[in-house]
Amino acid sequence: MPEWVAVSRTQHADRHYQPRQGYRFAAEQPVASILLAELGKLLPHYALGFIQQGESAYQSYQPVALLGLNGQHNLYVHPDGRWLGNYVPASLRGYPFTLANTEDQQQVLCIAQDHLLEGEQGEPLFDEQGQLEQRVQQTLGFLQECEKNRQLTQAAAGVLGDTGVIEPWPLKIERGEGQEPLKVNGLYRVDEKALNALDADTYATLRGGPMALAYAQLFSMSQLSQLAERAKFHDKHHAQQQTSENLDQFFGDDEELTFDFGD
Repeated sequence: MPEWVAVSRTQHADRHYQPRQGYRFAAEQPVASILLAELGKLLPHYALGFIQQGESAYQSYQPVALLGLNGQHNLYVHPDGRWLGNYVPASLRGYPFTLANTEDQQQVLCIAQDHLLEGEQGEPLFDEQGQLEQRVQQTLGFLQECEKNRQLTQAAAGVLGDTGVIEPWPLKIERGEGQEPLKVNGLYRVDEKALNALDADTYATLRGGPMALAYAQLFSMSQLSQLAERAKFHDKHHAQQQTSENLDQFFGDDEELTFDFGD
């Protein structure tokens, strides 16, 4: 987990930062939080679900995109850091910046500690007038828009939870004979039967965001095969890496080793 530092004009006026290079920072994330505003872009690429947050009476459901299975790493991140998909969830695109709440519930822009640089390498945080550099300002605006939609998304998920249509999801994906199935623990889904059995008045309360979220989750289950395919890709890549390492050991570390094929 990154250590976040509040961006300060007084403390960081002359500091630079390292912009995000790929998505290695998310390589161990099994899920990513999602927003109502991006459901249409998520549906072609991700299976969606819910996880529980909070404790006891304060528990709530967080809608997420599934990124990994059976304790595996993020299957959408290539070993070189590239994202294996045409759309990246918005919750990952602001990195190395995020918004955090202060003790008095004011939101401040923060940066991952390991992206702050000494000297003039990287990109400046502030311009000569002491304002956030344009790229940082654009990221701040993006994060603020995401936060507004996050609140709407959480409200929609709260309505679904209150109506009792969210149930545990014992997800298991079969991988063929002789292979252990891929599993996910702690995941929840919409109970379609319970959704269809709601009385008219309760059903009417789901109009808008809650209903969009419910049906997006149900429709997205057709994308579970993408997780299995990405798992196969990573298994194949790992096997290729093992073969390469074995060849390196066979030939040794002599940098002078060459093959002369003649003219």
